Amino acid sequence: MISFENDYSEGAHPQVLERLVATNMVQEPGYGSDEYSKQAAQKIREVIECPEAQIRFLVGGTQTNQVVIDSLLTKYEGVIAAETGHVSVHEAGAIEYSGHKVLTIPATDGKISAQAVDDYCQTFYDDANHDHMVFPGMVYISYPTEYGTLYSKDELTRLAEVCHKYEMPLYIDGARLGYGLVSEESDLTIAELAKLCDVFYIGGTKVGALCGEAVVFTKNNEPKHFLTQIKQHGALLAKGRLIGVQFLELFSNNLYFDISRHAVELALKLKAGFQARGYQMYLDSPTNQQFVVLTKTKAAELAQKVRFSPWEDLDAEHQVVRFATSWATTAKNVATLLELI
Repeated sequence: MISFENDYSEGAHPQVLERLVATNMVQEPGYGSDEYSKQAAQKIREVIECPEAQIRFLVGGTQTNQVVIDSLLTKYEGVIAAETGHVSVHEAGAIEYSGHKVLTIPATDGKISAQAVDDYCQTFYDDANHDHMVFPGMVYISYPTEYGTLYSKDELTRLAEVCHKYEMPLYIDGARLGYGLVSEESDLTIAELAKLCDVFYIGGTKVGALCGEAVVFTKNNEPKHFLTQIKQHGALLAKGRLIGVQFLELFSNNLYFDISRHAVELALKLKAGFQARGYQMYLDSPTNQQFVVLTKTKAAELAQKVRFSPWEDLDAEHQVVRFATSWATTAKNVATLLELI
């Protein structure tokens, strides 16, 4: 059985494991105050060209989204997100559990538009009863989106402008950030992305680390006592070095971007192979997630030999399924998949 079920099925990139082993017996302080975490944060600041960035390391994406959103919103505010957004659909109500509503708006290919955000906010403030409602307090997007699509620099710039108009922070979920930035269709650098948003996170769990995400506040805007708030959420790792060491390696010698590029190259080969055999792609994703339309009969047959993610029903006879590549995907497994279809 080969797997294209997700981009975190394997453990960690060998170089990350080697760095963990090499530093294993070195004694360091806890809670992210170790030298490895400090060095990793400095490397990230250099890469994003933001010397004033404030960086914290957390373990996973859901806890990161919950902690960041909860810390930036007041009690009466919610977060605007795509109806298909990760915080809207696949986080078990983690945002609502912290006391904040996810304010969903329509999306096209996983993306929300600046106009849609502007319209939502304008409608809210035009309502004479808005003091009795949940205020829009920030905007959440992911890059790439849940459908592997990308915001252009222009789209992100216009979103940032609308957020500034309503004094709302723009937060980017970068669980798969590397896979988006290395895409040939991306017209953004990580430094440009950092300048356009107020906070984002660099995903490690899905891009070569055992676990870990790096939260980056880009405008000297880390919430007051953020470390304490992380601990209140049960998200402060005593052995913070575990994440720091991994990001130190990922951001040494361009490793993070090199392994991301490997995944995208194989995803595009997978996509071309499906298309050459007459299969329909649900949408045009330029990143490591590919969405294919299969008959339900074919999907059931293929599932006997390949793991993939059922995504949604297209009609009574067809469904959309997702194939995800990662830093660990092999060309051999892609070739095997294409033989099986």
